[in-house]
Amino acid sequence: MAYPNIFDKSVSDKIIERIKSLTPVSQRQWGKMSVDQMLAHCNVAYECIYEPDKHPKPKFPMSLILKYIVAPMVVGEKPPKKNSPTGPQFIISDEREFERERTRLIEFINRTTELGEAHFDGKESHSFGVLNKNNGRICSINTSTII
Repeated sequence: MAYPNIFDKSVSDKIIERIKSLTPVSQRQWGKMSVDQMLAHCNVAYECIYEPDKHPKPKFPMSLILKYIVAPMVVGEKPPKKNSPTGPQFIISDEREFERERTRLIEFINRTTELGEAHFDGKESHSFGVLNKNNGRICSINTSTII
């Protein structure tokens, strides 16, 4: 199963509609995080793109592990298993401001969709190496957990 393509406006609109339907007391459907933590968790992937200095780039040998072992699982055909381990920057253990995180996520998704797939082709990912259409890594944000 391929992940929904965030660059497709109908897909991003559907994801944003789902995000807008969330409330601070929405029941979690994936993992152990509260809804505000999940929104912050999703924002980390976009922060790595749009605020690259916020999260340090992994060093060797972790960079190789991410590129050759983790990346294929994240962007592969099978969704990750529930409660799979995640990178330390993605672990959100403190309480977050729900509305702020929700607004940021919607803005990140809109920005990504507006920039389009071509904007990211050939750019370096913190974790996955060069992004391109051929290796599937250009659309590596797992949106299946929020739609």
